[in-house]
Amino acid sequence: METVTNTTHANNKQMTMNTTRTLGIWIAALTMSGHSLLAAEPSAGNATNPPAPQGAKNVVVFAEPGSFAGWPANNGVWTWNDGKEILVGFTKGPFVEQEGHNIGKTDRKNLLARSTDGGTTWSTEEPSNFVGKSAQPVASPGEINFEAPGFAMRVMADGYHGSTDKIGSFFISEDKGKNWRGPYRFNGLMEDPNLAGTDCTSRTGYLVTGPESCLIFMSARPIDKNKAKAPQFIDGWDKSYVAETTDGGKSFHFVSWIAPLSSRNRAVMPAVCRLKDGSIVAAMRCNRVERDAKGEGYMAGHVDAYGSADNGKTWSFLSRVGETGGAMQNGNPPALVALKDGRIACAYGDRRTARMIIRLSSDGGKTWGDELVARDDFQRGKDNSSDMGYPRLVTNHENHLVVMYYWATKDNPQGHIAATILTSY
Repeated sequence: METVTNTTHANNKQMTMNTTRTLGIWIAALTMSGHSLLAAEPSAGNATNPPAPQGAKNVVVFAEPGSFAGWPANNGVWTWNDGKEILVGFTKGPFVEQEGHNIGKTDRKNLLARSTDGGTTWSTEEPSNFVGKSAQPVASPGEINFEAPGFAMRVMADGYHGSTDKIGSFFISEDKGKNWRGPYRFNGLMEDPNLAGTDCTSRTGYLVTGPESCLIFMSARPIDKNKAKAPQFIDGWDKSYVAETTDGGKSFHFVSWIAPLSSRNRAVMPAVCRLKDGSIVAAMRCNRVERDAKGEGYMAGHVDAYGSADNGKTWSFLSRVGETGGAMQNGNPPALVALKDGRIACAYGDRRTARMIIRLSSDGGKTWGDELVARDDFQRGKDNSSDMGYPRLVTNHENHLVVMYYWATKDNPQGHIAATILTSY
């Protein structure tokens, strides 16, 4: 979720934790018909020309000849030392030019990239005990100090590249991601009746609320397309929810659905932040069914924002943040961060125009300013696809916005991890 979270520790050191299986019958039908979910919409590329922010600098986080790297939103981002140190996850695999994602099916790895200068330069790390190479998950032993200075959590679930855990589990680090323990189960969570008959499709997003307490922003999808085992769902799409532990990770319980189960759209990969008044804003990747002039249905993507004034117990719709993809494109997840001046920044990829977009809100996510183009030099593949985005977003020690995403250019056409640093916004 991509998702996706801001956490302020009691010692005033801030750690920022920003955090889907295919969409059932709709995606299966579209894929079997021979259409790419990432294909460009020919008429949408010049629909609008939003301005570019001042003071934007692009850097390469990770690029390797012969390799494809992608999906920071599926992996996670963490910061320490007021954002001077940034750690972002991504998935790497062989570069195979093909319809859809240009990544081979074998030899995939989940890696980390670290910057100690606020996002300007980066080095790559491959932890020895991490997602994709670990033992089977075991029950969480508890005794987790969520406010430890070097704390980080990485969630593992099902339905996306580099992760195949239908029950859900997590890793923790206490030394800024250099070493990891786990994977551990979310003890008791999947036994909750609200999650009966579902698979876990969560990415990484959480808010630390105390030494032994943490809100985790997760998602679930019915196991079967007919929903026979999950009658609480009205469709087969993923929905996001809040889970909580109050005993240092010894047990976890369901708190609330973010978007109501009655909503007929996908709502997944929640990106969350806490505002100065204590309320929480969650922006989610959404997909909906639209109909063309002939009445035929197709899938479109957008970002919706929801708010909670009671620490995640209840939620209300705030706004439609932006559009992320038209017919056959599967949309893009958002990234969210609360700024020191009280505003919120949201980043997302628009697959219609192959642009990285930033929008700012001054009223807690109820309304948003004009779209700002963080980057627009994407090099489309041979099939004209726009396989890009999946951002993570943080602020660094100089109060600059740093948005990380996967991208392709003329110089690095194979797909790589990039960052744009915005000094003025």
